[in-house]
Amino acid sequence: MINHVSIGVRDVAATKRFYDAAFAPLGYKCLSESKDSLSYGKKEGAFFVSRTQSPVPADIESGLHFCLDAPTRASVDAFHAAALKAGGRDNGKPGLRTDYSDNYYAAFVVDPDGYRLEAYCGAA
Repeated sequence: MINHVSIGVRDVAATKRFYDAAFAPLGYKCLSESKDSLSYGKKEGAFFVSRTQSPVPADIESGLHFCLDAPTRASVDAFHAAALKAGGRDNGKPGLRTDYSDNYYAAFVVDPDGYRLEAYCGAA
């Protein structure tokens, strides 16, 4: 249903360092970049970053987050570790969330700008 998502940040270069590290274990990479924007995906951009002076204020209670498909449970673990190493904050360690479904394996982080991210694998 959703074709792409865009977020606004103040520092595109710092954001690139975080997302390059966090997205690599999931198979996503930076497909295009300029001094004011980035796009991430596998073959086509689906996650866009743009420089702005007025990013959405971080609000951990808002319920807003972006869930990314992960090919394996190991890639979920690697996403979480890479995101924390690159300056993200833990928002839910990797593991099964059986209250969602029997094979819902996910990890949650908050990026340096306050955006909440989830990596999810539904494979058994």
